[in-house]
Amino acid sequence: MNNNNNNNDKLLPWQRPKREDEDPKASELLKRIMEDPSYRLAEEDTDFIKSPRARGIRLQLDYLKVELKLQELGVEHTIVVFGSARIVERKTALKKLEAIQKKLRSAGESRELLKRLAIAEKMVEKSIYYDDAREFGRLVGKSGRGPDDCRIILMTGGGPGIMEAANRGAFDVGAKSIGLNIQLPHEQFPNPYITPGLCFQFHYFAIRKLHFLNRAMALVVYPGGFGTLDELFETLTLVQTHKQEPMPIVMVGKKFWNRLIDFDFLVEEGTIAERDLDIFSMADSAEEAWNIILDWYKDRQRPLFHV
Repeated sequence: MNNNNNNNDKLLPWQRPKREDEDPKASELLKRIMEDPSYRLAEEDTDFIKSPRARGIRLQLDYLKVELKLQELGVEHTIVVFGSARIVERKTALKKLEAIQKKLRSAGESRELLKRLAIAEKMVEKSIYYDDAREFGRLVGKSGRGPDDCRIILMTGGGPGIMEAANRGAFDVGAKSIGLNIQLPHEQFPNPYITPGLCFQFHYFAIRKLHFLNRAMALVVYPGGFGTLDELFETLTLVQTHKQEPMPIVMVGKKFWNRLIDFDFLVEEGTIAERDLDIFSMADSAEEAWNIILDWYKDRQRPLFHV
């Protein structure tokens, strides 16, 4: 008892609560104060961190975590690959096609099944892009000086489909690669071929886009949907308006892109200048796309990365 009193005497005034023999209500009052969110450290107050007024802080954190990690690993430059998350490897596309064909045989023809059959057949055709993106990943992966060379490294959106294929190609040759995933209302898994420690998850699309282009030395775009087109046209716009340094932008799959977008029509209508067509190139294979990138830097007497 005496020892406890002696220990209490050594405490500073703010190291002990007000005694109940001084005020019986002190403990309850203190409890109400300390349980209120206002008493939490700002970094531990999730309600505050997630509030609209703290959005600026969240934007900074979304950017800074990835930036510091890339600096730590010595990542100087990236080759970015975009493309559809829905384009799968051939064996998977064939399984989906066969499942629909089986339903048609057992359930009979229906407009919905026939529509799904037509799409499944197209996805089998487009599976060539999965193989090609995987080959492109290999080409990028082999361009460095081994698995620990992060000076130039493949970067994708981290998801399935074309993104998976490109990361997988780098994985095939033992090279590191980056995946920039995005937090969505529905659960999203990263593809398994991203290098552990280089798979990042973002809350804000804007910050993710910033990291896509921050170190980019080239952009290769395979057939895709809204997300792919969003990233492609934003990059084209940034280069056109000189907000982004020029770099090779290669769209793989000439037939797909020429049907999807009539760039010549935009020139004819006067909505873009003819010189804007020089901002990008088209290719039909990974090797062709890689050679376009190499030639682009060679023509400008600039190294793709410093030796």
